[in-house]
Amino acid sequence: MHCPFCTHPETKVIDSRLVADGEQVRRRRECISCGERFTTFETAELVMPRIIKQNGTREPFNEDKLRSGIQRALEKRPVSVEDIEASLTRIKHHLRATGEREVPSRLLGERVMAELRQLDQVAYVRFASVYRSFQDLDEFRAEIERISAPAFLSEGGE
Repeated sequence: MHCPFCTHPETKVIDSRLVADGEQVRRRRECISCGERFTTFETAELVMPRIIKQNGTREPFNEDKLRSGIQRALEKRPVSVEDIEASLTRIKHHLRATGEREVPSRLLGERVMAELRQLDQVAYVRFASVYRSFQDLDEFRAEIERISAPAFLSEGGE
């Protein structure tokens, strides 16, 4: 690694330790040339699959877009930021676990709905209404009845 002070190409690692619950390695380094010390952080680079949209176009996975959609569904609902972040982590893990380079947007949408069902049923219905393009109150009613049914509740709903 190049020294950020003198740009010398060689530095030595003085200390390494895990941070961020083991998700990062913090390294203290010292420049061989000028002796200045600095800190670097190392994280695993995990490649997310590309998303195949309904119209066939492909786009890179966008975590900000995913977070925004989930937050919009959860607006004014009693769900903590920690629970939202945990859901985002589970969704990303699920996408990576497919092992595919590309996944259909439908798979991502269904995963989001599964997470929202666990977090908050109102947010789930909000998201489902947009995702599934509900056209009238009957479709809302049918979805609410479906998630209220005993079979749904035993499948992991609230």
